[in-house]
Amino acid sequence: MKANIMCNIRVLVTLLVLGLCPLARAQKYPDGIIDKTVAVVGNEMISISEIEDEVKMQRSQGGGTDAFARCEVLESMLSSKLFLMQARIDSLKINEDMVQGQLNQHLDRLRTFYGGDEGVAEYFGKPYYKIRQDLRKQIEDMTLTQQEQGQIVNKLPDVTLAEVRSYVDTVSEDVLPMVPEKYQLSQICIYPDREKANLAVKEKLISLRERILNGEKFSTLARIYSEDPGSARKGGELGMASKSIYWPAFSDAAMSLKPGLISQIVETPDGFHIIEVLEKKGDMFNARHILIKPEYTQEDRKHAFTLLDSLRTEIDNKALTFSLAARFYSQDPSTVTNGGQMADPNTGSSYFEIDQLKPQDYAAIRDLKEGEISKPIESLDNEGRDGNLVYKIIRVDKILPAHLATFENDFTEISAQVANVRQQEVLDAFIRERALATKIVIDPIFKDCTFNMEVWKSKIREE
Repeated sequence: MKANIMCNIRVLVTLLVLGLCPLARAQKYPDGIIDKTVAVVGNEMISISEIEDEVKMQRSQGGGTDAFARCEVLESMLSSKLFLMQARIDSLKINEDMVQGQLNQHLDRLRTFYGGDEGVAEYFGKPYYKIRQDLRKQIEDMTLTQQEQGQIVNKLPDVTLAEVRSYVDTVSEDVLPMVPEKYQLSQICIYPDREKANLAVKEKLISLRERILNGEKFSTLARIYSEDPGSARKGGELGMASKSIYWPAFSDAAMSLKPGLISQIVETPDGFHIIEVLEKKGDMFNARHILIKPEYTQEDRKHAFTLLDSLRTEIDNKALTFSLAARFYSQDPSTVTNGGQMADPNTGSSYFEIDQLKPQDYAAIRDLKEGEISKPIESLDNEGRDGNLVYKIIRVDKILPAHLATFENDFTEISAQVANVRQQEVLDAFIRERALATKIVIDPIFKDCTFNMEVWKSKIREE
């Protein structure tokens, strides 16, 4: 599997910010920030503003705070340019649909955060069309660079058994991956009476809608009744945002409303809403909403817990197998057909690390041994942003203790590490070879940088 081939091209992964920021003390530019070319790679140029853009983006994501962030960014950019030049020589093609999709996604986030096209343009200090052009160019370059790296590593043969054995025998133990504790689990799930709870929510929202139509303020009722904590304190107002960030049912209802009108009840995986649109601009809107989630009664809980406890007792007494009980009684469609065995919805793996489990589930099984079954608990399923309430019992099928990876038991993990090492080595070799063969000039303001590859030092122009 050719994975993790972008280790040394981090700068191309974060593309969004197109403005300037204050300079860190490790790399100061003389005479203030005056945009100029500070590196040339063949016929590709790198400017101060590009470096500052990336540093600012990294800081916005909680990184890039090291005093030598600009040195790291420059080195990543230099490497990226070499791959980009080779991609053009190889006549690699851009997937326009993928570029357009990524562009729209990035712009929607910016427009939502800054309040529309005008807000984005004001923040970045340039016309919106120019921001769009610059961002498209960056995404296209990133696409070509990734393709070129993929072509390089795809030429590598698959990792062999002998390679993995040699790797394990020659590297020190602290280099081998640590395999965390993993659990294989099965569950039996019972849902509360959703229809009854949903009906109660709808009746409440109908009453609130009538009160608004009769003259009460939407914002006042949202503060009192809405169960969306982020917007409730603002009178239910969500702010100007792209329709793409909301559930389709919510966006469709909002976009179909004229400002000032109140929607009928809208159901999404988050719960039930009524919506008032305040403003619309193109595919963006600002709206108020009141969200109410279904509430379940103690009778629901008692009924489910009684059934689950009874099933647990029968299974412990060997009167019923867990697999058969799951097939007959569990209401979870994702596990009922395979005897209750849980699987990661993202990877399909039947093993879970601790941080992959819901807190409620881990609390229920953390003290159990293999084959033991938890007491009935309240938990959440995987539907919606927060999940829906569900009652369940969980059996610990198998526990794999945390351990240092071994050739005998963890071939997959070690072979993946060997593949990553090989891929990084071939990418680094490509960079060194092309850097030596390409005309590269770096401004002497970077002379104090410590680069991962010494080849860049030889490219710094003498003052």
